[in-house]
Amino acid sequence: MSYTGDVQVGGRPDVRELPGLTITKVAVGPYNNNAYLLRCTASGEQVLIDAANEGGRLLELIGDGPLGRIVTTHRHQDHWEGLVQVAEVTHASIIAHPYDADVLPVPVTQAVEGGDAIRVGRHTLEVIHLRGHTPGSIALLYDAGGELANTPHLFTGDSLFPGGVGNTWGDAGMFKQLMTDVTERVFDRLPDKTWIYPGHGRDTTLGKERASIPEWWKRGW
Repeated sequence: MSYTGDVQVGGRPDVRELPGLTITKVAVGPYNNNAYLLRCTASGEQVLIDAANEGGRLLELIGDGPLGRIVTTHRHQDHWEGLVQVAEVTHASIIAHPYDADVLPVPVTQAVEGGDAIRVGRHTLEVIHLRGHTPGSIALLYDAGGELANTPHLFTGDSLFPGGVGNTWGDAGMFKQLMTDVTERVFDRLPDKTWIYPGHGRDTTLGKERASIPEWWKRGW
């Protein structure tokens, strides 16, 4: 079956094979968070994006393959409630942006800024800093070393969803910051075929969302 990204809490994960990388998407409760397990097809090394909850289930997903790193996209608790359990079992490095690192329940072993690279075996994810939802929110870009330059893959945490940017709780300054970063660092840079993997819910593409940017600015959320 082809990948859709439509996963449900308690349901089966969805798996996507890319050049160099396998992506497994799973939804965990109670807030319908997405967690993403990335595996290098050459080395078998794995990286987990957001140990959101249900640590036991995430460990089953990880299996016996080495988990090198756990990346937390931002400081909100619903994205790291499984972090302690998974970290204790796997001894993986803990990665986050320094602006959000102090809130996590385990020490961060690798602080990353925009433009940094995170290794997944023989491949890398580029860190994109998107301020506004939280000070240290990050997105992670994969293009298989340029092989997927026309169809890259972007893990956005809670900064970008189908239908808009992440919650900024009515704060006009935070909203302006997030919209500016998402526009300049994502939409202005990446092509329409860029696949978006958000922190909750279904996936989307930049092409599906691009025409709505003026509407997002107008409505203010």
